[in-house]
Amino acid sequence: MTARAVVTGIGVVAPNGFGTAEYWTATCRGESGIGPVTRFDARRYPAGLAGEVSGFRPQDHIPSRLIPQTDRMTQLALVGAEHALADAAATPADLPEFGMGVVTASTCGGFEFGQRELQNLWSKGGQYVSAYQSFAWFYAVNTGQISIRHGMRGPSGVLVADQAGGLDAIAQARRLVRGGGDLIVSGGVDAPVCSWAWAAQLAGGRLSTGREPERAYLPFDAGAAGHVPGEGGALLIIEDAEAARRRGVPRVYGEIRGHGATFDPKPGSGRGPALRKAIEIALDDADLAPADIDVVFADAAAVPELDRAEAAAITGVFGPRRVPVTAPKTMTGRLGSGTAPLDVAAAFLSMRSGLIPPTTNVSLAPEYDIDLVTTEPRPASVGTALVLARGQGGFNSAVVLGSIDWN
Repeated sequence: MTARAVVTGIGVVAPNGFGTAEYWTATCRGESGIGPVTRFDARRYPAGLAGEVSGFRPQDHIPSRLIPQTDRMTQLALVGAEHALADAAATPADLPEFGMGVVTASTCGGFEFGQRELQNLWSKGGQYVSAYQSFAWFYAVNTGQISIRHGMRGPSGVLVADQAGGLDAIAQARRLVRGGGDLIVSGGVDAPVCSWAWAAQLAGGRLSTGREPERAYLPFDAGAAGHVPGEGGALLIIEDAEAARRRGVPRVYGEIRGHGATFDPKPGSGRGPALRKAIEIALDDADLAPADIDVVFADAAAVPELDRAEAAAITGVFGPRRVPVTAPKTMTGRLGSGTAPLDVAAAFLSMRSGLIPPTTNVSLAPEYDIDLVTTEPRPASVGTALVLARGQGGFNSAVVLGSIDWN
């Protein structure tokens, strides 16, 4: 278990950028993809804003035969995987099929597809329900469709841990690479912007009901009142460093160096959240000290008690040193399982560009003793990054990333 797991390709499908370059340019400019919901009539619902991938036409990107078989999240995931493989200059047909695998995360499965078929069942009868419903709604469908499309027959799987699942999937991909795998496609893409998914998310009690895009999602701000949901995410190509060298990869984004995962204690137990412990486990796994971390990509729930807990975990680990903290997801919304993989992509892009992206629209409240990067990108030499994610119900995950000299 000593192989180094490096990221050789990134594929982004985000509300403020379709493709990695477009996403990073928009993020560094502070351009948001959050706006009024267009994918269904949300006027009757308390929440009416989302981060949507605008202008996406699946027929422009994937074979027509796949369109009636797949939910929007899978269509976005297939495109993200294509982009990531192209970015890594990886041609699956030229690689050992059992040396490649897929590990994705999912928060809700194919909600929109499932809603449509349930409506057919209720209004027309069972004979009008698509046979593809048997798998199009399923949490593991993105893993399955990517692996089938690219002939990837090695160890694969899916992680379900709400927002934290995206980091857990990347950590599992790292384990598979360290255990002998050559190339793993990993990350997460969700698309929960339909009325059924909306009702489910509203029931969780964490959606912002604000109607102004610039004031609806405000983590660590005195006006924090929940998050804006969205669709999209990121997929990464994670490879064994030596296998990548053998196939002549010209450059890598960096290395997955450490991971920690914990679960919060039972409510009323008197014990606090376990996010800090996840951070400490990840640092120990990476064989790094807090002083070695150059930036933290925060979970940024925008729920006051959760923001306080995250800020306390960060200050508890880093002490008086004020490590820069950022949450560029204020420009996309929280994308389910795609949220944290998109932060991982942003962290690697930060290393390449020497810029820490901003947390837009937020005025840091005095109660949070963190160095939050706001308003505009901050120039910085970024060699290591800590990415945090939490899932509703008590999931905590932390991943440590590092740059790598590939010359």
